[in-house]
Amino acid sequence: MSLKGVLMAAALQGVTEARARIFGHVLNPLGKRSPHKILRKKLIGEKIASWYPDDIKNEDPSVLAREEKERLAKLEMLKRRGKGPPPKGQGKRATKRKK
Repeated sequence: MSLKGVLMAAALQGVTEARARIFGHVLNPLGKRSPHKILRKKLIGEKIASWYPDDIKNEDPSVLAREEKERLAKLEMLKRRGKGPPPKGQGKRATKRKK
């Protein structure tokens, strides 16, 4: 390789590095795989989250109270039919241990 070729290669590399610095590009002279293409994309989580309304359950205590009332009423109905949860320590696993 001649001196002129070496100088041209060095000048071209210098220009490439300067261009990358000026325009904010990532220099990849070896051409290896890099996650830069994925990482430079804008994050879209906030935009997608803005499409959906806020969860009313977390904000309104009356909704939580109503749901709790419904849960307790259902539990009471199951207990009356004998289908409710067993008292603590008398479940399926506890009876297996006693045998």
